Amino acid sequence: MAKDLFHEAVKHALVKAGWRVTDDPYTIQYAGKNYFVDLGAERLIAAEFENNLIAVEVKSFVGQSDTYEFHTALGQFLTYKLLLAHLEPERVLYLAVPLDTFRTFFQEPITQEVMAKYEVSLLVYNPASEVIEKWL
Repeated sequence: MAKDLFHEAVKHALVKAGWRVTDDPYTIQYAGKNYFVDLGAERLIAAEFENNLIAVEVKSFVGQSDTYEFHTALGQFLTYKLLLAHLEPERVLYLAVPLDTFRTFFQEPITQEVMAKYEVSLLVYNPASEVIEKWL
C-alpha cells in the first residue's frame, strides 16, 4: 500500500498536537475485506478521563487535477465514514488536506457545498512545518 506524499508530515503534526498515533495504517475489517485508512490516533482528555479517537485519511493534492484528487478522496472518505459508523461510531474520521489546497480549491463554492452536504471533517495541515493549521 503506497503512502501519500505528505503522510509522514501529517503523522508528525498529529504527534506535535498531542495525539498518539496508534495505527499506521488504521485497518477496518468488514464483510471479509480490509480497508486501510492512513492513520489512527488517540488523545487522553485528562478532565474527562476519556480517549478521543480519530482516523485520518491523508491527501496531498499534488496530481494534475485537484478535482480528480477530490473525487477520489471523497469516495474513500465516505466509504470509511460509513464503515466506522457501523463498527466504531466513537471514532471521528478526518480528511487531511494541505494548507495551500485548502486556501484555493476548498474555497470554491461547489467544494464547500459538497463538504457541507456530506459532513466531511477536515484536518488542514502545513506540510513544510508539519503543523495542523485547522480542524474543521
